[in-house]
Amino acid sequence: MMLNQMIKSVLEQDRASVVLCDLNHVIVYMNPAAIRRYEKRGGAALLGKSLLNCHNKKSNQMIEKVVAWFNENQDNNMIYTYHNEKENKDVYMVALRDEDKKLIGYYEKHEYRDAETAAVYDFSNSLV
Repeated sequence: MMLNQMIKSVLEQDRASVVLCDLNHVIVYMNPAAIRRYEKRGGAALLGKSLLNCHNKKSNQMIEKVVAWFNENQDNNMIYTYHNEKENKDVYMVALRDEDKKLIGYYEKHEYRDAETAAVYDFSNSLV
């Protein structure tokens, strides 16, 4: 139980959007950063809805292709999907697996390339 609380806290504090989907592409979790980022598309109201409704046909085909690849082998766990030039970040799709390595869902991982601008150990400034 404590580990679940810790993992949830990690997700909640992340400045990058985290949207977890099950194998039916239903959005089962959005962290606060994702809710803010996708507010114009519905924000928290997207929970329980299909991620595929948020993407075009070509993107949906690629999502399906990646999930099939995740299913092919338990070592197929992360794939680079694109670079967002405007936000200077790389984006990946990542498999979510249970303790038996069975695929149970996926999420999109954002890795920003910009250097941090906050002062080191500046306790007066909240980063989130």
